[in-house]
Amino acid sequence: MSIAGLLSLLFAVIAALFLVLYALQRRDLRKLEDLSRQLQRIAIGGRLPGHVDVASDKPELAALVTAVNHLLTRAVPATERDAGYSPKLFAELGDRIHEAVLVHADVILYANRQFASFVGVDRDELLGRRLADLVPPEYAELVSENVRRRLAGESAAERFEIDMVGLQGQMTRLEIASSPVEYDKGSALLITGVEVLPTMTSQALRLPLEAPSGPQALALHSLAEAIIATDKDGRISYLNPAAEQLTGSAADAAAGKLLEEIVSLVDETDRRLLSDPVHQALTTGVAVTLSRRALLLSRVNGSERSIELSASPIRNSAREVVGAVVMLHDVTEMRGLTRQMSYQAAHDALTGLVNRREFERRLEEAIESGHRGDGQHVLCYLDLDRFKLVNDTSGHLAGDSMLREVAKLLRDAVRDSDTVGRLGGDEFGILLVGCPLEKARQIADDVTRAVGDHRFVWRDKIFNIGASIGLVEISRESGTLEELLAAADTACYVAKKQGTGRVVVYSARDEALARHTGEIQWLQRLQTALKENRFQLYHQAIVPAHGEDGGPAMEVLVRLQDESGQDLLPAEFMRAAERYRLMGLVDRWVVQTTLAALGRGAISVPAAHSVAINISGQTLGDVQFLEFVVECLDSTGVTPGQVCFEIAETAVIANLDHARRFVGVLHGMGCQFALDDFGSGVGSFSNLKTLPLDYLKIDGSFIRNLARDSVNQAMVTAMIKLARTLNFKVIAEQVEDSAAEEAARRMGVDYLQGYAISRPQPLQLAA
Repeated sequence: MSIAGLLSLLFAVIAALFLVLYALQRRDLRKLEDLSRQLQRIAIGGRLPGHVDVASDKPELAALVTAVNHLLTRAVPATERDAGYSPKLFAELGDRIHEAVLVHADVILYANRQFASFVGVDRDELLGRRLADLVPPEYAELVSENVRRRLAGESAAERFEIDMVGLQGQMTRLEIASSPVEYDKGSALLITGVEVLPTMTSQALRLPLEAPSGPQALALHSLAEAIIATDKDGRISYLNPAAEQLTGSAADAAAGKLLEEIVSLVDETDRRLLSDPVHQALTTGVAVTLSRRALLLSRVNGSERSIELSASPIRNSAREVVGAVVMLHDVTEMRGLTRQMSYQAAHDALTGLVNRREFERRLEEAIESGHRGDGQHVLCYLDLDRFKLVNDTSGHLAGDSMLREVAKLLRDAVRDSDTVGRLGGDEFGILLVGCPLEKARQIADDVTRAVGDHRFVWRDKIFNIGASIGLVEISRESGTLEELLAAADTACYVAKKQGTGRVVVYSARDEALARHTGEIQWLQRLQTALKENRFQLYHQAIVPAHGEDGGPAMEVLVRLQDESGQDLLPAEFMRAAERYRLMGLVDRWVVQTTLAALGRGAISVPAAHSVAINISGQTLGDVQFLEFVVECLDSTGVTPGQVCFEIAETAVIANLDHARRFVGVLHGMGCQFALDDFGSGVGSFSNLKTLPLDYLKIDGSFIRNLARDSVNQAMVTAMIKLARTLNFKVIAEQVEDSAAEEAARRMGVDYLQGYAISRPQPLQLAA
């Protein structure tokens, strides 16, 4: 409709209004005049609003206002109508439909009453939250990624099923559909949901009490889901073949029995018997959904299956409950995979002990318990005494084998309630929960004795090993997690200085003594090395696995020479540098020396290749380091594309904000970035997509035994798949033999680094 036609139509409405004025009572004159003024302003102004507002209890006047608003809606140009839906429009429409409705941008902007009822909260409480917050944890990342991709216009599923977790723990399954919309002048997703199990099952499956026949029977027999029907007394009248297989009971044998007579339903976490869902559905008249941790035990063959179950009442045409239908979904394999991934995320891949992340989580719980005075706990910090000798003389494979044997010794030497974790390298932690200090001392003595008596055999060599342990009590007066670990580490250091197989309980006096004797020497040695330039650069080649162009050509490594000119291994000085917070100075020396050598041509790399430089977590947290790197690039004239910075996964997680700024600025200048030691902590997956990285460097613990370890192969395959999704290249480090090299190439890594490729060599810096 044209604007001229619209104005003519509006003036006709105005004329009609004046005729109606004489027919209405005096108390409505003011409201009619108000409506008239609004329409005159519209006619004069030319811009069409969405509606006019006049409140009245007179049906004639209300109908007139509705008609005017209808005309205005039709007359609004299409471009204006499509410009975006208003929040008020969504509120008016969303509250009048039966489906669950959400409007979701980065967070939920609108939720109707139906959706809020599924969660069991007032809909205002949903605003500002995310849809991913309302689903089980194992699906949160998938839902969050789907919403992100749909908002970004990327390819993603438009329709899927999810489970909603209610305020009281109840589960509701929804079929979700989403479509992009403009909402309140911004981009958003219109998400609609239909309840799947409670409503659709009861409507679609109106089963008679006797076994069904004809097309209905064929449909039920063809379903992969297990279906059980009962009469109004809860006695089974029908099982489809999937239900027979799941319960282990034939249909004719189960007929007339209660569900609890053929299976038991228990909670898989504590084996607690769950209430009968059929009885609940029949007595309450509403659908019942069991928790996600339900376990079905067959009374016929004793099998156990993890299930999701929904029971709904069956109603006849008079809306009377005449029975119940039960749908069971076998999720044994899915839960097994979830448990496996959870286990791998919390355990060390080499030893099977809990990893540092999980150990610190349990230690934090013990600290909170100690602060409350709920019990006595002790932290033990253990360091192997001759691990370096085994590694240096027999290689990393021998060292790994010894660590596995020591891990078994530690598990056997402590109580079932205690936690043993690998904290890194040859360092282990033991958390003794509910244990007095004297008892902890006895356990620590048993551990050192067991390790000391053990003989490690590798091929034709026999090694004696030992362990030193530091103890610290966890009490009301205990400090933070970092302070407790530092105290236990100090006590372990004192024990190591006293000789092999010693146990020392932490005291402040011992710490002061240690700092003024052995450790202070390391501080002085590092400070002297920085002043006298005793550090030396080594390099290790990085080669393409399949002839790729470009990428890192080498990794720069740092070594320290002692007073006699002998090289010290990094493990011998890095720990002290981190403890005395000198890593920033060491990293600055490495960056400045490497870039200066690149600038003057002392380090030669092929075109389109780069030199990899490690950045420690301490340095990444230094806000001034970014400015230092930029100045070095400017002063040396090095092209940023010739530099690839490696930052450890754990360092990124601990300094995420600093990492985003550091990586964002330098990557924008042209530098490349690799995430080092990837897989050592499975907590950063959700953060990877926010960092502009180029390479993932898989942690060496997954590569060293890759050809023979099926678990490592599965993990490496998953990491490569993740890297491909994020457009990252993959580097395999610590490739130490031809079998691991061949396995890595076959699995699709892009670059290789390790002893099988090249051993570290001194870097000649003379131009």
